[in-house]
Amino acid sequence: MIKTTARPPRPPQALAPSAWSREQPDVGAAVEPWRPPAYFNAAQWARAAGDVWSGTWLNAEAIAARARQRLLALLRFARGHVPLHQRRLRDLPAASALRLADLPVLRKADLMADLPASLAVSDLDRATIDAFLADHALIGTPLAGRFAVWTSSGSTGVPGIFVHDGDALAVYDALELLRFRGLSVAPRPAGPFMASERYAMVAALEGHFAGIATVERLRRAFPLLASYVRAFSVLQPMPDLVEQLNRYRPTLLAAYPTVAEHLAEEQAAGRLRLSLEELWCGGESLCAATREALAAAFHCRVREAYGASEFLSIAWLCRHDRLHVNADWVLLEGVDARGQPVPPGVPSHTTLLTNLANRVQPLIRYDIGDSITVLPAPCACGSALPAIEVQGRCDDVLSLSGRAGRVKLTPLALATVLEDDAHLNDFQLVQTGERRLTLRVGAAERARASAACAVLRAYLQRLDLAGVRIDVDAAPPQREAASGKLRRVVRAVAA
Repeated sequence: MIKTTARPPRPPQALAPSAWSREQPDVGAAVEPWRPPAYFNAAQWARAAGDVWSGTWLNAEAIAARARQRLLALLRFARGHVPLHQRRLRDLPAASALRLADLPVLRKADLMADLPASLAVSDLDRATIDAFLADHALIGTPLAGRFAVWTSSGSTGVPGIFVHDGDALAVYDALELLRFRGLSVAPRPAGPFMASERYAMVAALEGHFAGIATVERLRRAFPLLASYVRAFSVLQPMPDLVEQLNRYRPTLLAAYPTVAEHLAEEQAAGRLRLSLEELWCGGESLCAATREALAAAFHCRVREAYGASEFLSIAWLCRHDRLHVNADWVLLEGVDARGQPVPPGVPSHTTLLTNLANRVQPLIRYDIGDSITVLPAPCACGSALPAIEVQGRCDDVLSLSGRAGRVKLTPLALATVLEDDAHLNDFQLVQTGERRLTLRVGAAERARASAACAVLRAYLQRLDLAGVRIDVDAAPPQREAASGKLRRVVRAVAA
């Protein structure tokens, strides 16, 4: 069980420190030259593991103090070494009562407008990064021998590119091992993959995404794990995926909730025959009803993970099924549509993330687009790390009529095809009939619409869905009126 403090932790009032004390050093102080850390080694991991383990047992005040110290160090570093932040923070006063909320919000468009300026190294230009990302044989290998590079979806109309140093990778791994795996599984020795465990991830593999890049990095770093850690493409026809999973026989399975639901149907039908210890879901919203249905189908515990390309291990699920933010290493601010903080118990319009672990590309108050709700009461598990609920992507599973019957299409697969093969980022795909789709494309990418339809038809044909009609709508992608969020894959016909 999680160790409790002598007194119950007070309800979290915020996920980010509200002010800096007068004893803290000036954020504009001189900085020493920075040498990027090694890509990854045992010493880095040991330091990170020790810090994560000790931080796990802190009370709320100590967690906030540790985060505050790291935030100050990050701001000093960013002002001294990163051109983007030198511009954005140059007018930052040295006042001791300055709050995190006083700093400007960083959005994906701002970051991508001049990617090299967001880095603390001067020898990485955009052409070098783009060439690395274009080579899928390099997934899981370090850029320039020093950095991990991950891409995110273009769900806001702009794809993201995020660079992480070796120290940050060590922190992410330690958080996954010691908190996600070590504190919330059935009692047994903690470890990423036990000798009896076989891990399978079903995801998009043809890209430098955080999930597949991390799996490939671990397989390369620890060759003995290679036969116990595998990834399977979500783009292949479901019968092929089922056959591969049956042959591999995983005990741990990680997938998007919509993908897991499709696999659960195969399990219930007897075509998929897995005996799982745990099912891990992330990347999309996981409601209670879906969690219960998945648990019933696979007869195992269903666990939610919350991470992102910006910070791999944002929150971990405790034994009471509460997501606890790793608030000693990542700060989350839930804000309303005007950018003002929302109180505990109120869903945010969006969320601002500050990564306290990564130096090569500091992310300070970065808008990640998710809606979170900070739970006002302490968690029964005893952890002082704040607990949240997350409302992430809410795209629909499409169901089209083919020659051999109905075929279900997950939003992850469809978005991957349109992003990676058709090079679209600002789009919305709507099912308007049993064999009819409508594609909406943003004005800046309108010229790619016809080519995107051809790519999508080719993919549908591989799934025995030849003849599905695809129309291009003159209207741009439509955001939800209430939330302003963009659902990229929408089912507009009755199930």
